[in-house]
Amino acid sequence: MRKPIFGLLAGAVAGAIDVVPMVAQHLTWDANLSAFSLWVVSGFLIAASNLKLPPVLKGIIIPFLVLTPCAVLVGWKSPATLLPISLMTLLLGAGLGFAVGRWGK
Repeated sequence: MRKPIFGLLAGAVAGAIDVVPMVAQHLTWDANLSAFSLWVVSGFLIAASNLKLPPVLKGIIIPFLVLTPCAVLVGWKSPATLLPISLMTLLLGAGLGFAVGRWGK
């Protein structure tokens, strides 16, 4: 399987993991779709990136860059929510970077 395709699929898995607690909290569907799409796009960008970084570090940096515009909007109204969002981005980003680096051939 090509690396960008694997990145998209792994990003969809990470997105599903991220959205499950959001659905349990009865958040709006626009928030759920935004989080899911962040991970799909991040998975693709991690896989397609030529950055000379370890995969886990690349997996942390790219999702935080993708998250930044939404984090400004979310943080403006509810700064306390940035902590769990950042924690999930750190954990899922590292996992996604590891998966793409290890199995994305």
